[in-house]
Amino acid sequence: MEPDITRPLLDWYAQNRRILPFRTESTPYRVWVSEIMLQQTRVNAVLPYYERFVQELPDIAALAACSEERLHKLWEGLGYYSRVRNLQKAAQIVMQQYGGHLPADYDALLALPGIGAYTAGAIGSICFGLAVPAVDGNVLRVFSRLYCDARDITLASVKKEMTARVLRMQPPERAGDYNQALMELGALICIPNGAPLCSQCPLCSQCRARAAGLEQTLPAKPKPAPKTVESYTVLCILNEDKNRVLLQKRPAKGLLAGLWQPYLLEGTLSGEEVRTRFEAAGIPLHSIRPMPDARHVFSHRIWEMTGFLCIASLPVPPQGFVLADADELRRVYTLPNAFRVFRRELKMLL
Repeated sequence: MEPDITRPLLDWYAQNRRILPFRTESTPYRVWVSEIMLQQTRVNAVLPYYERFVQELPDIAALAACSEERLHKLWEGLGYYSRVRNLQKAAQIVMQQYGGHLPADYDALLALPGIGAYTAGAIGSICFGLAVPAVDGNVLRVFSRLYCDARDITLASVKKEMTARVLRMQPPERAGDYNQALMELGALICIPNGAPLCSQCPLCSQCRARAAGLEQTLPAKPKPAPKTVESYTVLCILNEDKNRVLLQKRPAKGLLAGLWQPYLLEGTLSGEEVRTRFEAAGIPLHSIRPMPDARHVFSHRIWEMTGFLCIASLPVPPQGFVLADADELRRVYTLPNAFRVFRRELKMLL
């Protein structure tokens, strides 16, 4: 027998939901932008980026026409830049095929770049009233505990079955509220990485994991695969006047595609090894001193970075390099979070 969750869940949501800008003004465009930003990023971290993004790019037409450099700069600090590139690709398709308006059709939404089943369900149910599920990690966690289901929620077959359960309980006339209520319950009450707040949960009496004393052990997840560790030497190279830094553009494809970085060398080099390399290239360094080391964790790899601040007589930068001043570093060139330590140091130095 299915637990009866709809009424207590919706009542709880009406009284406890967070007031968020993309809820108070839940146009399809704003909900779409917020959902893409919220992938792998916490709400509190997203809010200032969201406000800045929709202020500068208030609609799909503005997003579609935005330059790549400006688009990356607006996203700087959020990470996972493929999200914003797909966002723009989808906006351009929407301009061409749908007159600048997101289609009120689940399958059409799902066909757009960067929009998966969850995002299509969120936009479709919240903005267009479509009776479709929106199942993210929060919802899977709620249902794993609600049913005391010990299966691996990362498996496609398990997610498919749980999604069908979510949909069976969904009131078609309130699909958007129901989906948001489940997501909110998982974010605020049925939380990961610690004890869920069962005493505050409207579904506590129906929760089978709670009854079995397993609420803290579910959902089951496999151990993550070990990450590959890569070593790099990061060189923040300033000109003789110390008012510009040499930046290097990353390749158009692959990790951090199309973004900017300080001069990057593979491996962990000493200051003397760095000096020798530059002298061999005909660019003597006037000075070189250590900078703070840095470490950045990607989804499948870890970068261990040794840093140096260098002063050099810099020639005209070759293709793929620029000499950027403080204002350009702030407004134009996007240095991803992998280089946040060096970005912060440069902003203080220039």
